[in-house]
Amino acid sequence: MTEQPTSTEQSATPTHQALPPQPKVRVDVWLWSVRVFKTRSLANDEVKAGHVRVNDAHIKPSFKIGSGDVVRVRYPGYERVFRVVKTLTKRVGAPVAVTCYEDLSEPKPAYLTTGAVPRRERGAGRPTKKERRALDKLRGFNE
Repeated sequence: MTEQPTSTEQSATPTHQALPPQPKVRVDVWLWSVRVFKTRSLANDEVKAGHVRVNDAHIKPSFKIGSGDVVRVRYPGYERVFRVVKTLTKRVGAPVAVTCYEDLSEPKPAYLTTGAVPRRERGAGRPTKKERRALDKLRGFNE
C-alpha cells in the first residue's frame, strides 16, 4: 500500500508552475527597445555620459539588467524612473513597450509643459514702454 501525503506535504507542493526567469539584456538595448530613446546609439551615448543609472549606480552601456531593476534616466529639468518588468532585445511597438516597464516617475514640471515663448514679428522693432509693461504683466512679472 502507498502512503497518502499529509496535509503539510500537500501544501508544500506548488499548484502552479513558476514563470521562467527573464534573460538579462544590455541596458542600452533595453532603453532603445522600450522606446525611451529613438536610436540605440543615442541610448548608448546617454549611458556613457552618465545620464542613466541602474539601482542608483553609474553603469556602462554593456551593463546587464533584469526584471525588478530600477532604471533612472535624467533629462534637462527632470528625471524619469522605470522598474523593469520584462526584458526585450528587439524594438517593439509603443503599446507593447509600455507593458515592459512600470513608470515610477513624478509628473513633468509645469515649466517644461508650457508652450513656446511668444516672439515679436520680424521688423516690428523694439517694444514700446507700454508694450513691454503689457508683456511683463502677461508673463507674470508684475511689480
